[in-house]
Amino acid sequence: MTAARISPLFDALLAEKGSDLHLSIGYPPLCRLRGKLTPLREAPLTASEVEGMLFDLLTPEQKLQITEELDLDFSYAYGAKARFRANYFYKLTGLAAVFRTIPTRVPTLEELKVPEAVQRLAERRGGLVLVSGPTGSGKSTTLAAMLHHINQTRGVNILTIERPVEFVHEPMKAQVTHREVGPHASSFAAALRSARREDPDVLLIGGLDSPETMRLALQLASSGVLVLAKMYALGAPATLERFVAAFPAEEHPLIRGMLAESLGGIVSQQLLRTLDGKGRVAAVEVLLGGGAIASLIREGRMDELSQQMRAEQAQGMQTLDMHLEELVAAGATTLDAALEKAQDREAFALTLQRLQPGYEPPEDAKA
Repeated sequence: MTAARISPLFDALLAEKGSDLHLSIGYPPLCRLRGKLTPLREAPLTASEVEGMLFDLLTPEQKLQITEELDLDFSYAYGAKARFRANYFYKLTGLAAVFRTIPTRVPTLEELKVPEAVQRLAERRGGLVLVSGPTGSGKSTTLAAMLHHINQTRGVNILTIERPVEFVHEPMKAQVTHREVGPHASSFAAALRSARREDPDVLLIGGLDSPETMRLALQLASSGVLVLAKMYALGAPATLERFVAAFPAEEHPLIRGMLAESLGGIVSQQLLRTLDGKGRVAAVEVLLGGGAIASLIREGRMDELSQQMRAEQAQGMQTLDMHLEELVAAGATTLDAALEKAQDREAFALTLQRLQPGYEPPEDAKA
């Protein structure tokens, strides 16, 4: 078995229900468990151990890529037990890797306990929907659940473009085509340029990695395709600002206009430890396009978006701090964990003192 040397570490990761496995020369193998890195053994890994375990999993073409380009992303199926998103790279001590666990079963939106507005976004017939957050915040899982809902309920053509393919969706009511950048297309942009000819109703983009991919995503969204895409940003307003900032300044008015016209919504999330410390819960911010939100985007008044989101709570919008308050009130997470993620820490510290009289926030959160 080519994976024999790494199998015990994969088994330990799965047994602990960890999310990531970190392998690095000179350090013990580390498992990310509920947000914290935990050693799986005391002894550090040697260079021969790391290289043996990692090269066991590669094809000749992948070996050539990691040795020539010094970076490699791919997905790996560990039998029927699990799938992993793997990233190999070189650093000061030598070859290293991180394996992210991809559940073999796609979760439902109900299981993720996301706001109802997220399901409404998945039910749109067109437009751009961005799912954002930091690394490890569950963006891929939320997108997979949205696709799963579409797959269960609509007879449409779903096309995914990822690097690598993460969740694999078996066709239900929908037809599902998975394309991976590398084996199936030279780049995200190349795959998107050919996507229109593949007649998708729903398109998942695993990464908006350049102004060209962003422009192509907007064009597809404006033509009646529901485009779901992942971005790295903290909060809905910051997601929009990062999107626009990717383009030259002279194009900003045009891009804001296209976003105002085509944006269906933004789901931005972060993960917090649960109150019992045994799991994690998502705090979710939801911005819905159209109406006053579209006007603010077109005019570049991004600093007013959060206020408008609070004003339109009845339509399903919510800021991150609004959801954090709900999670604290429901006993889903700790006060300190919620405060750590809050966007306006001083105002949120006052909210926590109102929810739990006697709560003393850290000095840096006091007004």
